[in-house]
This record gives sequence, C-alpha cells and structure tokens, in this order.
Amino acid sequence: MNPRELVERIWAHDPTVWTGRDEAHWLGWLDEPARMRERLGELHEVAAEVDADAVVLLGMGGSSLAPEVLRQRFGASSFHVLDTTHPQAIRRLADELDPDRTLFVSASKSGSTLETRSHTDFFWEWCSHRGDRFLAVTDPGSSLAQLAVERGFRHVFHGEPTIGGRYSALSAFGLVPAALMGLDPGRLLDRADEMGQACRLADANPGLELGLELGEGWAEGRDKVLLTGSPGGFGLWVEQLLAESTGKQGKGLVPVVHAGAGGDVQEHESSLADPYDLGGEFFRWEFATAVAGSLLGINPFDQPNVQEAKDRTGALLSGQVPVPGTRTCPEQTVEQLLAQARAGDYVCVQAFIDPAREGELDPLVARARETGCAVSVGLGPRYLHSTGQLHKGGPPTGLYLQVVDETGEELPIPGRKFGFARLIGAQADGDYAALQERGRRVARVRLEDA
Repeated sequence: MNPRELVERIWAHDPTVWTGRDEAHWLGWLDEPARMRERLGELHEVAAEVDADAVVLLGMGGSSLAPEVLRQRFGASSFHVLDTTHPQAIRRLADELDPDRTLFVSASKSGSTLETRSHTDFFWEWCSHRGDRFLAVTDPGSSLAQLAVERGFRHVFHGEPTIGGRYSALSAFGLVPAALMGLDPGRLLDRADEMGQACRLADANPGLELGLELGEGWAEGRDKVLLTGSPGGFGLWVEQLLAESTGKQGKGLVPVVHAGAGGDVQEHESSLADPYDLGGEFFRWEFATAVAGSLLGINPFDQPNVQEAKDRTGALLSGQVPVPGTRTCPEQTVEQLLAQARAGDYVCVQAFIDPAREGELDPLVARARETGCAVSVGLGPRYLHSTGQLHKGGPPTGLYLQVVDETGEELPIPGRKFGFARLIGAQADGDYAALQERGRRVARVRLEDA
C-alpha cells in the first residue's frame, strides 16, 4: 500500500494493516493524549495532596521505563524506579528511605506482575501496613486494583485497557509518575498532540518517515538499530518498544548499544532541546513502530513468547522442577560462545546482577565487541519485560551471555515461600532454560569471575 493509504488505515483502526487479527483492539494509544487531557485535574489534585520526601515507583517494563526516562531527563532526584529483584538493591533503597516520608506507586497493567506484587508486599510490611503511603496505577478490575481497595491505598489510577504496556507512556502509567515528579503533564500532552496531528499527514509525517526507514532498513538486512543522541535513558524505552513489538515469527528489529563492524546497523537520532518534547517523541516512536510492524508483516501489539521464561520461573519457584544452582556455570565458556559469532549476529549481555555493579560489565562488553558483532546489554529481570520477546521470538542471530552475581543474604517476601534472592535466581535459570529450549546460543558467567 502507498504511504497515504497506510496512514489513513492506521488512524481508521484497520487491523489488515498488519495481520488482520486483533490489532484494532490495541490502538487506544492513538487517542490516549485526548483522553488523558480530560484527567489532568485528577492528576494535579492527587499530586498536590502528596506529602512525601521520596516517591518510589514499583513497576516493570512498560510500567517503569517511561517514568525512568522522565526521571533521568528532568533530574527528579527524589523519584526512584525499582525494577530489580536483586536483594542487595532492594535493601539499599529501603535503607535510604523514611517510611513516614515515602510514597509508593504500585504500577502494573495486568495487576499480577510478580516483581511488582513482591515489591508491593515487601514495602507494605516495611511501612507497617499504611495505605496512605501507597497508590496504584493499573487497569480496571485487576487484582492490584482490588488489593488497593482492600488495603486502603490513597488512590487508584486506572489505565486504558486498549493500550499495551509498551505503548502506555502517554497514559496514566507515564503521566501519574510525571505529576508526582512535579512535572506538568499538560505540557507533555501538548507536544504529544502536536506530533499526533503531524502523524496524520500524508507528507512530512515524522512517525511515518521513521517507520518506513525502520521497516525498509530491516528489509535491506539492516536489522540492528542504534539510537544516537538519546536523551536521559530514552533508549531504554525505545529498546522495549522496538524489541517487544517486532521480535516475533523469526523477524525483528534488534536495539543495540554498540554497532558492529558489518553493515547491518541502522542509526537513528533522538536529540531533544526541551525535555517536554519527550511527549512528542514518545508518540513519534509509537507510530513509527506500528508502521514498521506493517512492513515486517507482524502484529506489533502482542508478545507471544514473553510467557515462556515466566512459566519456567514459576515452575522453579513452585518446586515443580529441580532448582539448578545459578552459581554453577554451564560447560560452555564465554570464549566458546563468542567463537561462534558470524556475520549478522549480535551479542547480548544479560546481567542478573545488582544494578549498582553495572559498570563491572565493561570488560565483558569489550570482549563481546571484539567479535565485530553489534552488542546489547540488559539488566535482569528488567530485560525480560523488554527485549525478552525478541530473544525468544526474533531471529536466531543472538549470542546470549548471561551474568550472575552473589546475591548475599536472602531477603524474605511477605506471604511467599521464596525470597528475592531465590526469585532472581529462578528468573535467571528460567530464561536460560527458555533460550536453550529455543535452540539459542547461550552461556553463563559469574560477575566475580569476569
């Protein structure tokens, strides 16, 4: 179809732009800026009532990445995003906080996200069951919405059910945190509205042009995407959007942080003079990803393989299968894994470690770059909600180097038979098993040995 027709059919919610299945149900993001403008009063009212020295967002994937971008870009030092299950990181954060002066935001579209519910239960116990120290962002009718009512959370913001998590930056999942940071959500929506209008045009359409570049680049064999000039963590958000939307049916755009020596990388710049331009940039990339999905011939709104690692993690935690020690490295060494690199491959460093130690990955990243392949780096379990779909459902061109560290003393999770140390270990083991079952090339190394 020609570009004009493509734009018209996307705005008409025509699922045949993609696979002709349920895509029309997931296009709520196109009109969400207008809906959220009607809720600005609610956002401002709740934010004005908050009396706290620190705000902690408990969320994963689409519920955490847009807030993390805003936090970094606007320098919101009193706003924290917790998207790790590493016990040392959780302990460290708790030690920094005053339970009487902290507000927790539990954010999960489904309401059942294991990490978010575990974090919520931990800090609920930590602050002595005080509902006034919590609010929730979740879709209507979810188990988290019910829990928030039962526990007397100060407020529940409902999300829009026709929007998937990775397309939710301009919904309550992005704008509630923005308001709690002291930002002006209306200004973000102003920029989103401007971009939305531009993305209706047949000519000089920023989202269409970017989407065509992404899709045509993929068709030409340039399936790696390097984002340059990325403002304050914006690349983390784009990474999830592209990887989870396109990484399926053996296809996919692969976000990377280092280009390789081959010609398989396309570069795109996202440089913003005004932080509030993020509102427009969120919309531009969402529209572009929808366009690229059409060119790839896939449904950019589902994530058919994400559940695989979750199922294996659940089986490990419930004792349905033996729990292999995450500190026992498989026979394949790092050198053996990297020796398998060939043209068109990429190396993905998957680190289930304390985020404070991320800098210690640099030697491994340097070794990976010596292969001449493009390189990506993801912290676990964050990446499971971001690039995990691509790793299992995308092209078989990845070399996956899993990194684990010593988690230290167990940190119990109230109401569960396992603690955070066991949880992050099971998440590492579960993803390793899912990759092996898919025939992916994978090895594991201890950070202490790297």
